[in-house]
Amino acid sequence: MATPEGLLYSKTHEWVRVLGDVAEIGITDHAQGELGDVVYLDLPEVGRLLAYDDIFGAVESVKAVSDLYSPLSGDVIEVNTEAASATDLVNSDPYGQGWMVRLRMTRPEELQQLLTAEQYAAFAAESAH
Repeated sequence: MATPEGLLYSKTHEWVRVLGDVAEIGITDHAQGELGDVVYLDLPEVGRLLAYDDIFGAVESVKAVSDLYSPLSGDVIEVNTEAASATDLVNSDPYGQGWMVRLRMTRPEELQQLLTAEQYAAFAAESAH
């Protein structure tokens, strides 16, 4: 399971890459591995305001449908339409081309609630038991 350093992670298995005042968000390698082959992404409209822990969409796989939870508050400024139409990117490159949304953060202090790579790896290993 890949857990890149330099990203932050939520306990609902989303990752965050901070790009100035913008947060790029996707699901973790652990999450995509648990889901199996992703077949459909339901992503929010650009302009939608999300609060911390809001459901912002869903990911459907051959095994299950899982809600996507916003790890931060902010305005959706971009949605990855490429991943929505080529859902295999979520499985093959979850931390790169498989990103899902970009938010302009409205409460950057919420970043402090997220896990480091080391903390998330321990959490994911523990939750797998």
